[in-house]
Amino acid sequence: MLLHDTGLVYGRYLRQSLRSRFALLFGVLMPLLYLLFFGPLLTDLPLGGQGSSWQVLVPGLLLQLGLFGASFAGFSIIIENGQGVVERMRVTPVSRLALLLGRVLRDATVFAFQAVLLVLAALLMGLRAPLPGVLIGFAFVALLTVSLASLSYALAMKVRTPQEFGPTINALTMPSMLLSGLMLPMTLGPGWLDVLSHLMPFRYLVDAVRDAYVGSYATAHMLYGTLVALAFTALAVTVGTRVFRTAGA
Repeated sequence: MLLHDTGLVYGRYLRQSLRSRFALLFGVLMPLLYLLFFGPLLTDLPLGGQGSSWQVLVPGLLLQLGLFGASFAGFSIIIENGQGVVERMRVTPVSRLALLLGRVLRDATVFAFQAVLLVLAALLMGLRAPLPGVLIGFAFVALLTVSLASLSYALAMKVRTPQEFGPTINALTMPSMLLSGLMLPMTLGPGWLDVLSHLMPFRYLVDAVRDAYVGSYATAHMLYGTLVALAFTALAVTVGTRVFRTAGA
């Protein structure tokens, strides 16, 4: 029943996303702008890592796509609360876990599609990366999306207005982006900033994807990144499910 219910919820929200093609393409606009206008500035610069500047920048942009997109996914729950959609779902026998999983799997599908568009654009601009590494990058984007979307929906169930939700998300995502080394490796900064960045779980995902993009798969970065991504996803889905149950979503 869980798989059946999840499929129903997933299909409902995926159809909504497919009907809004403009929003689907607009979501990848910011990483594309970074790629077009920031990427050429890094060409031939010593960035302190393996591979080309594109193999450093593109993995960060992929995870930036998941970070910002999934973090704001909870806005839809606030809108649905105002329209009574959540109230109507409350009286159905659908599993509360399915109500969460259907949504976050839709989000993962959407952002994986946008990640494909971003990588294709990067290939046109000069990115060269092994196919297994690119696929690993997509997997990390999917896991990051599932985890952050779960927490975003959980937060949205606790707040009442977008005015409460938006500033909270901004206060969390901006430090996460700056301390994770999404744009440039944190090893380029001062030692204290590099040490501080290791307290940010997204740092390990970024390092893992950058290793994958240069064809290095059996590395400590890959191991730590995989463990952090899986643990963070499990924790986030658990928290999201508990909030959905207690809130009667």
